[in-house]
Formats: sequence, C-alpha cells, structure tokens
Amino acid sequence: MTFSIVGRDGDAYGVAVASKFLAVGSAVPAARAGLGAVATQAYANLAYRGAGLALLAAGATSAETVQRLTDDDEGRDDRQVGVVSGSGGTSFTGPSCHAWAGGRAGDDYAVQGNILVGEQVVEAMEAAWASSAGQPLVRRLLAALSAGDAAGGDRRGRQSAALLVGRPGAGYGGDDTEYDLRVDDHPDPVPELVKLVDLHDLYFGEPDADALLPLEGAVADEVRALLAKLGHAGDDLDALLDTWAGSANFEMRLRPGSIDPVVLDQLRLGRT
Repeated sequence: MTFSIVGRDGDAYGVAVASKFLAVGSAVPAARAGLGAVATQAYANLAYRGAGLALLAAGATSAETVQRLTDDDEGRDDRQVGVVSGSGGTSFTGPSCHAWAGGRAGDDYAVQGNILVGEQVVEAMEAAWASSAGQPLVRRLLAALSAGDAAGGDRRGRQSAALLVGRPGAGYGGDDTEYDLRVDDHPDPVPELVKLVDLHDLYFGEPDADALLPLEGAVADEVRALLAKLGHAGDDLDALLDTWAGSANFEMRLRPGSIDPVVLDQLRLGRT
C-alpha cells in the first residue's frame, strides 16, 4: 500500500514515502543524521524504526540490520522494509506482501513498494535516483518519489506523502533534522509535498553569501521605504528587518549589514 525510498548523501540520510493511507509519515520513516534511515511498510512494524536505528548505531550493516529485524519478527512475511547506512542500501519484501511488491537497492539507496500498479514503479524510482546524482539529497528523494508517482504508484490511489531528512546541524536552530514534512490527506500528495519543500527552502534556506546586498545607498533606501509601508519605520535597518522577519518567518535568512535578494523580493511582494 506504499512506495518509498531511503537514501544517503555523505552524513545526510532521508526517507520519502507516498501511499493510499492516512498520514503515512506517522508510520513509515525514520532517519538520523550521520547514521542511517529506515522505511517500514506493508503491515508495518513500527518497532523497526527505533530498533533499526539502534542496530545501526551498534555497528550493524544495513543488511545485518534487516536480517536481525526480520529474523526476530514472526510477522516478517507480511512486512517490507528498506534500510540505508554507510554500508549501503538493503530492501526486504516478505513473500506474503500484496502484489505487486518488491524493491531494489544500491550503494546509497533502497526503493520498495507494495500494492503497486507494477514493477515499473520501483524501476522509475531507481532510474530517477540515478539520474539526479549531484543534486541535494532532498531533491533526489523527491525526484524518485515523483517518478514512482508518475509511473502509477499505489494501485489503490493517492492520499498521503512524507519526507524526513537528517543532516548534521542543518535543521532549524542547528538541529539535525533538516526536513520533516508531511501531507496527511490530499488528492495529489506528492506534488503537494514538493510545494512544502519549496516553501521550507524559501523560509529556512541558507542565503548565498556571494549574493548578499550591502544595506547602503539605493538598496538601503528601498528597504527602508518597503519596511515603512509594512508598518516598520525607523533608522536602524537591521533592527527593522529583524522585527519584520520575526513576523514573516524569514529570520533564518537575515545577515547583519546586508540583505538576501530572496528577502528583498519578499519585501517587494509586501509579505507580512
């Protein structure tokens, strides 16, 4: 009833998943920066998430982790699980999973799905992962999920999708959770998930240091006038920007004495 990918990029690990299932993100994904990622599905054993990460933390390979998880589970024939770590990716599909069910795995990924329209779903996901090499992990995961969705995905239909990525220090306030986004109930959840990632990057993305504009001259005059229109009048532009950004949720893009062109565009749009 689900298709997913677990993938890695250096110390970053993530999961992208979609299903005809309410709030699939509450059940399937687990990921930890610098360690690995797990996707548990079909008749999902949610204990696989914590237990899988614990096994990886204890030094088990992805293959050993899957072997241990399934050996200790009497319901393994109905389960499906994908694990990726520094040792590579491993995908397991129990023989009693509803057709079509299966998976693929490589050095830095594992894709798997059950109750799919056919094997073409995981084939498309694997191909999209390969062709997106060099892009950020989040975009590679989305590319694979979108390809699986376009290939037909879950044969029962669409309902939810989710994305979880851990990267050391890349989350809000220096947390290791870079992305944790869910579309719990939507007629077209995968494109909606892509929209959420785009919004996340708008609000929380790192500004390009080479593109920052000094707050002086004509730039400073424009920024002061735009802020005044939004009710933030005064002389200290850094303080005014800080006040505005705190309400508009762009504080992660602020840098003293300069302005991110992305932020300037939002000011021009009158974002409050």
